[in-house]
Formats: sequence, structure tokens, C-alpha cells
Amino acid sequence: MLRSRLRHGLWAGCTALGVVGCVLPAVADTARAGPPAAVAAPGRAGPAHTDVLFVGAHPDDESPLLATFGQWGERRGLSTGVVTITRGEGGGNAVGPEEGAALGMIREGEERKAVRRAGIRNVFYLDKPDFWYTLSAPLTAAVWNRSPQPPTDTLARLVRLIRATTPREVVVMDPRPFRQHGGHQEAARLAVEAFRAAGDPKAFPEQITREKYAAWKPSRLLAQNSGFQGPVGEKCAEQHARDPHTGLPVIGVWTGVTSHRYHGRTWAQIERDAAREYATQGFASLPPTVESPRRKLPCEWLTVLADDRRPQAPATRDQPGLRPLYADFRAWTRRVRMPWLANDAQPAYPATPSADAPAVARAPVVDGKAGAGEYPGPASRLTPWEGERCADERDCAADVRFSRRADDLYVLIHVADDVKGYALDAVTDCKRHWRTDAVEIALDPRGNSDDTSTTFKTGVLPFTRGGEGPCAERDADNRQGPAGSTAPGMAVASSVTDPYRGYSVEVKIPLTELPTGVDPQHLAVNVLLYDSDTGDRTGQTRLAWSPFGSAQADPYVWGTLRLPGYVPPPGHPAWPARIPQEAARSVDSRASVEQARRTGVPLAGGPRA
Repeated sequence: MLRSRLRHGLWAGCTALGVVGCVLPAVADTARAGPPAAVAAPGRAGPAHTDVLFVGAHPDDESPLLATFGQWGERRGLSTGVVTITRGEGGGNAVGPEEGAALGMIREGEERKAVRRAGIRNVFYLDKPDFWYTLSAPLTAAVWNRSPQPPTDTLARLVRLIRATTPREVVVMDPRPFRQHGGHQEAARLAVEAFRAAGDPKAFPEQITREKYAAWKPSRLLAQNSGFQGPVGEKCAEQHARDPHTGLPVIGVWTGVTSHRYHGRTWAQIERDAAREYATQGFASLPPTVESPRRKLPCEWLTVLADDRRPQAPATRDQPGLRPLYADFRAWTRRVRMPWLANDAQPAYPATPSADAPAVARAPVVDGKAGAGEYPGPASRLTPWEGERCADERDCAADVRFSRRADDLYVLIHVADDVKGYALDAVTDCKRHWRTDAVEIALDPRGNSDDTSTTFKTGVLPFTRGGEGPCAERDADNRQGPAGSTAPGMAVASSVTDPYRGYSVEVKIPLTELPTGVDPQHLAVNVLLYDSDTGDRTGQTRLAWSPFGSAQADPYVWGTLRLPGYVPPPGHPAWPARIPQEAARSVDSRASVEQARRTGVPLAGGPRA
């Protein structure tokens, strides 16, 4: 995670990434004391009951709202439960080499410890696989409901959990697509649909007839709005505001409220303490103390999507020229009868950069240096994309050059850097390259991909532990894993200065190893730099050739690399994506098993006998 995501001493986003979103209704009652007084907690209907149910995709998704949930519990006596659809098996690991199910179990433990600080006892996991950072809700839905599961499997489990826990309030993530993790989008979509379906006896009727659940209609549907720009300080909770995109009412919950349980500490500080429990995601590197003066602490903003079981109804603005992912989102908003959520959903994408990869008479020697005549074209500058700004040219700067020989693309990246990041192990930990100093090359063969499952992406570590030199892997693309097995024709070299002032990385990529045949006039490319000036396996600064939005995950923003004179070999079919399906299981989690026994809610939101 990037330190620049901290604003006013609070974590403003999660694995990647600030969004424009949605929020709770504007009312005179200040949210410091919890939700509006009209919302009464239902009778405690048993050990599974919760007054508020938050639905997220990964452990840590609830972290930006823990100050809110903690206040609601302490001030109003409202209990909160959390649904986490995956255990974040596809995320990074800042504390060790574990990945997949092993990492998922670690992240469950982190999440349970973190939410306890806000008084949350129950976390329900749906055991769905987390793969990699994507911006595609449709791709996420396909992975979460892979055959032989029915396409509504995740939704059915979520509906069952709402019927089992009988919440009055359901809080969701931001469903809007831009710069938003596809898992977050899909979790929000599912929660919106489940909010309605749980109260409909015709929806998943076997849960009522066979499992003996009753239909349950929550009263209010709320959504995070971390992108809302509201005032700071105590009076932010008294604002009568509306989201400028959707027109929905917005209220704030002030994080400067002090806690009786925690002896006068602010909820901003309690939330910080909780966030530092998510150590695998780099949150332990956050400053232990919130340094912002109490009077400058912000609100956590929420939007009301539905109130008293009825959707809000602001004006709808149709947006022309939507790209496929945004058109899919608009179609979904219409299906759930909330079309205003699609207002301004697609940003104004800027013009993307372009360059040529000139053909060279002799193949460059892959040695981490630019030999005579190897890269005859001009260098293209990488510019800031995300995170802390570079202090100067010595702190972090980079440029890239391209050339081509026959079917091979050559890329040379020169990086100026003043502090070495953590050296990962080349054998056991050549993965999740964004945790330290690294470069990434992303290629969309025909320039028409909607997500990165049809692209080629490689991350290169310029140095590794013990002076072992560079290593390369593929991540979040059509194939994932060590470059030696996923792109056997690829070659990588680096040269690192001594004393350290930076490095150069040179890569040969066979165009025939891309997921489909290349269009020489429309090859979409991005080159990204990850700069870490610490030894804690967290990044601080990111640069990119095309730096708009989620530059590593959004092929819509990548630049164009022309290949003059190139004629691709015929007969290159499109390869299906191989997406990790490994997921930690609740049956293997002692905490989840004990929770199921205590609450009577089956593991993974499964059917009740």
C-alpha cells in the first residue's frame, strides 16, 4: 500500500485505490452518535443477529469504516458483522513468502484481530478465490461462480447470510468501475442484489422451504464514499450534502469522536491501531500515531442507496460512448433499478502516448545496457502515477526505449534511484513485484482488451537477495508465474550502479508468446516503475509511461507502440486465460468453525441442514 493513501492521518483506501463512490442520508442528527435516530435496532433474535452487515471482497476492505462501526456500537449499541467474500489469497505479502490459501489464513487472522478493536465479533467468509488485481467485475463474477457452481452461487450465499443475520442496515463498497478493484465492484453489486432478494420469498425459495429461514428485508442500504470531498472537523457530521455524481444524500461520521471504552482516544486512532493489524498488506508500516490535530480529523462518508427498503430516486444522466466495462455497469444499474449510479461513471480518458519500436539489423545483446545501434529511437519519459512525489531526479526518475528484431520486442528501462528497496529472494519470492523496486511491462497484443486476462504482463526485480541478479515473473495476466515457465523465450538482464544511484533493466519479449497475434499498428503498452525506499516490502512511488487511473490494470489507458514493417506469423489463436482458483476454506479455520458453532450460521454461507 502507498503512504500517499493516508489523508488527515487515516487510511483513505485499500489495496489499490481511491474511488468516486456512494454514501448514508443527509440528516440533522450528527453521525458521531451513529445512524439517524429513526433507525432502531431490531430485537436481538439470537447469536447470529447483527444490526449492521458490511459486505466486502477481501480482508481489510472494512478498514476505512472501522471508526464508524465502532462508534455505532459504543454510542447506539448497534452490533456490526462483516461478510468477506474471499480471504485475499491473491494479494501481496509484506511479511513473508506465503501466498494462496496459506496467505488467506493469515489474512483471516489479521482481519479478526483488526475488527475486534471496533467491537466486531463475527466475520463470515464465503470461501471464494481471490486471484489478482483486476478492474473487471464481470471477470470477477466468472471466477467466483466457476462451473460446476451455478452463476448465482455467490449471490445465494449472501442472501442466505442476510436471512440468517437479520440486519437492519447493509453497508456495501463502491460499485462504480473507475479505479476500483473488480472484487470491490462485484461485492457491491452482489450486496445490492441481495439487499432486495433476501426479502423476496420467491428468491432462492429453498432457503425458506427447506432450510427454514424467513425472508428478511433490511431497512437501509448504504455505500462507502471515500472519494467524497467534504469538510473536516466536528461539523462535518452535520453537513447536508449530496454526491455530485449520483445526486444521492451524503452524511459523515466524524473520526475525532472519543471513545469511552478506549479511555478517551479518538476513533481515528483506534482505526489506525486496527489498520496496523493488516501486516501482510503493508499496513503495519503506517505511523502508529495519528498526527493530525483532532479539529482537522475528517469524516467517513456514506451514501444512502435505499431507505425504508426503497431505493433513492435522483435524476439519471445518460453518458454516451461508454467502453465495454462501463456499458456493462450501466446495464447492471438499470437491472437493479438504480440507473443514477451510472452517472459520470466513465471518466474523460486522456490521450495516450505513442511511440515506434524501430526494427534493428542485429538483435540487441540483453545485458542491461544500450549498445551502439540497439535502440535507435528516442527515449520516452515515465511520469508520476501514484504515491509520493519524487523529491528530485536522483530520488526516482525513469525512461524507456524500444526496438524490434524479427519477432522479438526489446525494452530498455533506465532508472535513477537514491535508495535501494528490499531485496526479495529470487527463488522463493520472485512475485508481487510492486512490494519493492521493480519495473513492469504490460502488452495488449491487439489493443482491444477490456481487462488484463487477455494481456501479457511481466514484473522484473532488478536485484535480489544475495546479489543473485534480476528475476522476472508474470502476474495479473493471461498466465502467471515465473518467467522461465510462463514465457520461456523471454530474456532479462540488469545493471545496478555501485555505489547505488539506480539501475537499468533490459528485456527481450517474444511477440509469439503473447496471448494472441499482435496488431503491429495497435499494440497497447504500458511501462511502470515501482520505487521503494524502505526495507519493509512496501512501495512509496509509482511512475508510468501512461499514468492515468489504475495504470497497471486498465488497458484502456495504455499507450500505443507501433511496429513498423512487422508482419506477424499466421495461425496464432487466442489463448484462454489461466486464473488462480486456490481459496482458503472455512472448514480449515478454527476461528470460522467455532463461530459457526456459536452462531448457528453454516460455514461459507452454505445451506443449513
